[in-house]
Amino acid sequence: MAKIGVEQSLAQVQQALREKGHDVVELKQESDAQNCDCCVVTGLDSNVMGMQDTFTKGSVIDANGLSADEVCQQVESRLQ
Repeated sequence: MAKIGVEQSLAQVQQALREKGHDVVELKQESDAQNCDCCVVTGLDSNVMGMQDTFTKGSVIDANGLSADEVCQQVESRLQ
């Protein structure tokens, strides 16, 4: 399955994605996002400094306000 990067604080999302068979990588630093098909972030520190550097070619999903199941649906729809 796909390699998904997920922020550390999103433990329920990590578990739900693993149950669906995805390879989940915790995003602790920028380099962790490399080679990920998709990344899931909390959005809490989104663009704090106004910088727009990208470290992954995959989609980035803001999990703010979404349940773990909703995030899984977003991930699967973007991987198709």
